[in-house]
Order: sequence, then C-alpha cells, then structure tokens
Amino acid sequence: MRALVIVGRLLPIFISIVRDHRRWIWWGGATPRTPEFHERRAAHFVDTVTALGPSFVKLAQVFAARADLIPEPYISRLSALQDRVKSVPTPAIRHEIERAFGAPVAELFEHFDDQPLAAASLGQVHRARYRGEEIAVKVLRPGVEALVARDMAVAVPLARWLARRFPNPHVRNARTVIEEYASKIGEEMDFVLEASYARRIRENFAGHRKIAVPRVIDALVSRRVLGLEYMEGVRIDRVEARPGDAPHDPRGVVSTVMELYLQMMLIDGLFHADPHPGNLLFAPDGKVVLLDFGMVVDVPREMRWHLVTTVFAAIRRDTDGVIAGFQSLGFVEPGADMTLVRELADTLMALAYERTTTQERIALLADQVMATIYDFPIRLPSEMVYFARTASLIEGLGTRYDPRFNAISFASPIAVRMRTRIMASISDQAGKSPVDMATVVGAALGHVAGLAVKAGREFLGRLLAAPRAMDVIPIESKRLAAPSPGESTASPLTTSPPVPTLAAGD
Repeated sequence: MRALVIVGRLLPIFISIVRDHRRWIWWGGATPRTPEFHERRAAHFVDTVTALGPSFVKLAQVFAARADLIPEPYISRLSALQDRVKSVPTPAIRHEIERAFGAPVAELFEHFDDQPLAAASLGQVHRARYRGEEIAVKVLRPGVEALVARDMAVAVPLARWLARRFPNPHVRNARTVIEEYASKIGEEMDFVLEASYARRIRENFAGHRKIAVPRVIDALVSRRVLGLEYMEGVRIDRVEARPGDAPHDPRGVVSTVMELYLQMMLIDGLFHADPHPGNLLFAPDGKVVLLDFGMVVDVPREMRWHLVTTVFAAIRRDTDGVIAGFQSLGFVEPGADMTLVRELADTLMALAYERTTTQERIALLADQVMATIYDFPIRLPSEMVYFARTASLIEGLGTRYDPRFNAISFASPIAVRMRTRIMASISDQAGKSPVDMATVVGAALGHVAGLAVKAGREFLGRLLAAPRAMDVIPIESKRLAAPSPGESTASPLTTSPPVPTLAAGD
C-alpha cells in the first residue's frame, strides 16, 4: 500500500516535468510554461513531499542542493522544507532518551526543556542542563529508521526504472542521488558516528580564535540520542551590519566563514556537507560556530590536488588544463562533445574575473551557452555538490551586504595566509615536491573560492537545469541577500586588491 501511495504521488509530477521538454514524453517540442505555472507546481510538489513524510522531506532537501538537476522555483520551495517539519510530541522524545540511557529524564538532567530548539526531518534538538552545564540534546525521531528503509525500498527501484525509460543524463544523475542517499542515510541516523565526526572537526579547529565547534558530552552518546555543548548565537545570515564595530563587522564574519570551509575542503579533507545558515551561528564573543555533523564527507587528497591544479590552470587561462581538471574531477560524461566543453571552459574563465553582480554574471553566461547547455552531458560528483553549496552560501552572505561582492578578490588574502598549510596537506600528491606546490598554491589558492563560486554555483549549480536563461535565479544568494523588513541595505563590504603571485620562497 505504501508503495502505491509513493508512486501515485510522485510519478505524475515527474511526467509533468518531462513534458516541459518533450510534449509527448519521448518526442515533440518543449511545452510552454509560465512562471506562475512553475510556482504552482513547485508548491504542489512541496506539499506532496511533506505528506509523504520524513524520508522524502530529507531526500527533497538533498535535491535542493542539486540545481544541476532541478530548476527554480523548485529549489527555493524545497529549501524551505526545513521550516515546515512538525516537532515530535514531548512524551515520545522523553521515552527515546530514557530508553537510550536507562534512566528517567528527571534523573539525567537538572532541567529539560520540552520545547524543542529545532525540529528537522530526522530528529530534533532540546536544551537541557546536565551536571551544571547547559547542553543541547539531539534525539532521533521515533520509528524513522524503519520508515526510511521501507520508503527507499520503493524509491530506489522506481528511480532505476525511470532512468532506463528516460536515458537522459539528468535522470541518470537523479537516480544516482537517490541511490547515494539510500546508501548513506543510515549513517546520518547514527549519532555515535556523528559524535566521532564532531570530535574530529573540533580537534581540527582547536585553538582557532574565530571558529568554535561544540564539545561532545561523552556520557550522552548513543545511536539515537546525542548530547553536545550548548552554544549561544544568532544565525549567520542575521548578523547586524555594523561595519568596523568588531566583532560585528560583516566583512569579518564572511572572511571567517570562508576560512572555515577552505580549511575543511583543502587542508583537513573532512568537509561539513550540510552548509546552510541554520548550521552556522555568530556567537556573542565574535566566533563563528559550526553545528550539526550528520552529513560529513571525506575529501581524498587526490581530489584536493586536482581541485588546486584546475584552479591554477584557470588562472593561467589554460583551457586544456581546465578541461583536463574537469575530467579528473569527474565533471564530464564519457563521450561528451569536447568542442562544447572547450567553449564552456573559455566562458567560465572569462567570467571568473567579472566585477559584476551575480545576476549579471549569470545573464552573460546564459546568453552565450544556454542554447545548448540543457542537454550537456555532465555529472556533478557528490563532493563538488557540497562545495558548490558552500560557494553559494558564502556569496549569499557577501552579497547580503554588498551586491557586487567579489569572492575572488575577497578570498585572496585569506587563502594566502593559509598557503603553507594547504601546501603541506597536498604536497606529496602525484609526486609533487613542496617547491612545486608552493608555486601552485601561491598562484592559485588566492582565487580558489571565487572559482568554486563561478564554476560550481553559476555553471554546474544553476545553469545545467534551466531550460531558459531567465529561469536561472541565484538560490542562496537571492535568499540571503534580501534584507528583512527594517534591515539596512548598506554595503559595508569592500573588495581587496588582487594579491600578487607568490614564488616558492615567499
């Protein structure tokens, strides 16, 4: 019965989307759709996903990061799903805690707040006092493991069947996303594993003056319940714009967030894979606090090497090097039209240095390649999806305070400060010596975040899914950059001048 409900709700929506591009499913031209139609269908899709329950809410949130697969306005609607999740009743939460630790909640804690701090698709968080310390208690939703397993037993075969019936790169990539989700969702529901990731990331940032990671409460770790140090703060996208008034200078906040993710991506190789404003706090002491370690990925050293060398090739305007890097990173489908790949690489390199707004950069790229890009055979490895989401988050924070925020020049001094550590983390890859890597890092890493924004966000993260240029709308940037009622629209951020190339001995 559950299988019929899932298929009956999702298949009509999928067929409707396919008809946008082939009126008669397998043949015919595109079906004209108005923006109002897309808004209505997106709203219906979100209602459908919500009705199907936690398994599909979480899966939809994963797809919200895949703008290479689905266009606006679906992504904006899916991104808001986090705010629509209902909380679990208090008695059920207390029962889970008591079952995990073998004692009543009243005996475990001096105080336990029945009102959740946050409710998500897989679990929710409550504040408590434990041995005199304020902590956050994360509790898995009762019965969610069995529900996810049952739902994925339907979703995976359905996705595979659709991929066979519709041999399109986008459908194949969607199938891959669902298969990967089904294989890894169990890890996200294992709080013992999450605790180990939290400890490792906290250790990586130990002693950092501007970044904080909550401490795991070792006595409160189980598969279904996890205790963490409670940390005060406001969401990173709600920091007041008071330039020069440390620690409230938004330029400094964006700089810290950029440093946080550059270190995880290129130095530690342990990457927080759920970058959104709700998982980043701005603490009263001026530190940026990283939360929620259910989605963490290991970034192999080889991938870090290919990322750096691809950036280096782009800065040299070496099209062949960029194409080779794209292939090494797994971007290009086998059998792709290399002429088109070359044209896109040239366009991306040209746009990397544009001092324009995000909307203007996207429009320029769309005008040049949108005629052929929808059917471009490209794939986005999961690690690069997370990098693109991070780039989107950073640019969104920057453009909130400066519409012409330029991540390239802004990132340069940050990456230069980190060059020695980056060099050490990847210097023995592919037989490269520290001197070789000093040259690469000095020349390229000053621009790594900017290229990630352009290539990951604008090209791979937005344009591939859009059948028309005007459908391409920045997701995180648009949402974060729009001021709330009463907020200032001042632009205190300024861009830094380009940093000169560094030689090996610098």
